[in-house]
Amino acid sequence: MFPRKKLIKAFFREKPVEILLSLREGPKYPTTLSKETDCTYSHTIKLLESFRKFGLVDFEKKGRIKIVRLTREGEELANAFYSVLTKLYKLGGGEPGEEKG
Repeated sequence: MFPRKKLIKAFFREKPVEILLSLREGPKYPTTLSKETDCTYSHTIKLLESFRKFGLVDFEKKGRIKIVRLTREGEELANAFYSVLTKLYKLGGGEPGEEKG
């Protein structure tokens, strides 16, 4: 069992949620995730390693290249975050993916 503070620190920040939501679209390269989420490559890798330890992502190596994909548990968590964000946007009068100023 992971300590509560560790879980909160890992998942209730912007970049980890953005990475999980991006992976909902399908498997991606870490560099693609970095660019899509405006996150440094090293930080992206650190987050992905943390996700792997939680059982949320798998890495598939093709030569020197890694492809990242969500596990079933990762898909469930990403979908849960998406549902929460969708609800929050509706309450705020917007749509997911639409930035409010």
